[in-house]
Amino acid sequence: MRLILLGPPGSGKGTQAQRLVQRYGIVQLSTGEMLRAAVAAETPVGLKAKDLMANGQLVPDDVVVGIISDRIDQPDAAKGFVLDGFPRTVPQAEALDALLKKKHLKLDAVVELRVNESALLQRVETRVAEMQARGEEVRVDDTPEVLIKRLAAYRSQTEPLIHYYSERRKLATVDGMMTIEQVTREVNRILSAVGALEPKAAPARKARGATRKTARPAGKKAAKAAKNTRKTVKTTSRGPRKAVKTAGRKAAVAARGRGTAKAKKAFKRTAPKAAKKVTKKRAKR
Repeated sequence: MRLILLGPPGSGKGTQAQRLVQRYGIVQLSTGEMLRAAVAAETPVGLKAKDLMANGQLVPDDVVVGIISDRIDQPDAAKGFVLDGFPRTVPQAEALDALLKKKHLKLDAVVELRVNESALLQRVETRVAEMQARGEEVRVDDTPEVLIKRLAAYRSQTEPLIHYYSERRKLATVDGMMTIEQVTREVNRILSAVGALEPKAAPARKARGATRKTARPAGKKAAKAAKNTRKTVKTTSRGPRKAVKTAGRKAAVAARGRGTAKAKKAFKRTAPKAAKKVTKKRAKR
C-alpha cells in the first residue's frame, strides 16, 4: 500500500496516518523526521541536507526526494508507506512520480481530507481559550494567526496538487469534518476499492472443501485410466488369431485398387509374420 494524505493544517492527516500505520504495518514518511534521521545517520544525502540547514537554506526538492528514496528502500517499508506533508508542490509530485517509476512502484491513491477553514479557525480559537483558562502555555505555532498564514500557504502551494492527481485518476476526497472514526472508515473503504488492501485469506473450512472437490476428479481420472489399461491388456492377449485378422485387414486396405488377387497375396505374406511376432512376445513374457 502506497498513498499520500493531502489536506490543510488541522485536517487530521497525522491522526489518520498513524491509524494506517498501526492497522496495516506500513510506515509513515514525514519529511521533517526523515531529514533529521538522515542527518543523524550521516548518509550522503543527510550530510548534504545538514550543510544546507546549517546555512539557513531550504532543502531543495532533489535532496528531499533522495531522502525519501533511501527511506523506502529500508526493510520496514516493504509493506508500503503513507506520505504526510509531501509532496507540497506540483514539482515535488512530479519528482516523486519519477522516483516511484524508477523503482517500479505504483502509487495506489491520494486521499484528500477536505475541511472547512472557518471551522478549523474556530477550533483553534476554542482550544487556545481553554488552555489559557487552565493556565497552560500556548505554543507559538498553535494560534489562529499562525494557522491563517499556514492555510494561505496551503492554498497557494499545495491545492494545485488536487488538480494534478485528479487528472491522473488517483484522487479521492473525504469529508474531514466527520468524526475521526467516520473518516477512518471512509479512508479504508477507498483503499479497499482501489485494491490497495490485500484480500483476506479464505476460511479453512472452505479450503478443505475445495481440496475434496479437486481430489474427486483426479480419482475418477485414475480409475478411468486403470480401466483403459485393463482393456488394452485384454485386447493384446487374445492371441495370434486376432493379430492375423488385424494384419489381414491392413493388408487388404493397403491393396485396394490393385485387385483382389494382390490383396490375397498380401494377406498370405503378412499373416504368418504377425502370428510369429505375437508368439515371440508371449514366449518372452
